[in-house]
Amino acid sequence: MKVVEIGSRVLSLVAQPVDEISKEHRRLAQDLVETMYGTPGSVGIAAPQVGVSVSLFVLDVSGHKRTNTCHGLIVLFNPEIISASEPVIIREGCMSVPHLTGDVRRASQVVVRGMGIDGKEIIIESDAFEARGLLHEIDHLAGKLFIDRIDGPHALFKRKRYL
Repeated sequence: MKVVEIGSRVLSLVAQPVDEISKEHRRLAQDLVETMYGTPGSVGIAAPQVGVSVSLFVLDVSGHKRTNTCHGLIVLFNPEIISASEPVIIREGCMSVPHLTGDVRRASQVVVRGMGIDGKEIIIESDAFEARGLLHEIDHLAGKLFIDRIDGPHALFKRKRYL
């Protein structure tokens, strides 16, 4: 799927919640997984990033050097943050903002609740890089990009390369 970039209206909208997971929702989830795995350096993608305003994201930090806790592939509809620790500042990037990175303040530990691909509730407790990824993708569903959360006016940088 084609990833939309900063300036696309869908990235600033609050994604629509999903009441029941349909065949179309499952297909969208599969398309997101394929797009994520097919994009070098990507560990997650939310439906709005492919132009679809649905409250869904996929995430997989397996094998990433900054990973501590890892739940493998996460497919989550209607996620909500139950609890979050004090924030720390770490550099982030995003497929929808391909030419920039930024220092972003986010919790290093988080508990998130949502609905899995089977329609059942999932609760995920995570930390480190996976927690940051969960929060980054949840922001996409709230119509926010990492650049909306940078830690001050000097915390935005040109990306030297896209992995």
